[in-house]
Amino acid sequence: MKSWHRWVIGLIGLVLGLSLVWQPVQALAGPSPAPGKPALYDFGRGMCVSCKEMEKILGSIKGKYGSQVEVRLVMAEKNEDLFKQYKIMLIPTQVFLDASGKEVFRHIGVYPEKELVAKLKELKFIK
Repeated sequence: MKSWHRWVIGLIGLVLGLSLVWQPVQALAGPSPAPGKPALYDFGRGMCVSCKEMEKILGSIKGKYGSQVEVRLVMAEKNEDLFKQYKIMLIPTQVFLDASGKEVFRHIGVYPEKELVAKLKELKFIK
């Protein structure tokens, strides 16, 4: 009878332990691009001059091409896990993800709009 109690208590402990570990693992995975849609993540801080410039550029890109590519601003203050996941060392950094969520290109620094649009076309993210 006592061995049965130990088995049940052990099983409950295992389930609770796995549930505590599973939530952080899911958080590390981070958001993935919308199914079937490539994505452009811009990693930065809301306060630096370069990041503010990229925010304007990405707003324009999103307005023109938002139906073809997902554009996200990822701020350090709110998304530390994504910064770690993508190993972001300098800001601003743009990470280009194909429709499956695989990184296909990365750029560090301000990316002028014309060059950014050309890269999105080269990667076949937009028409």
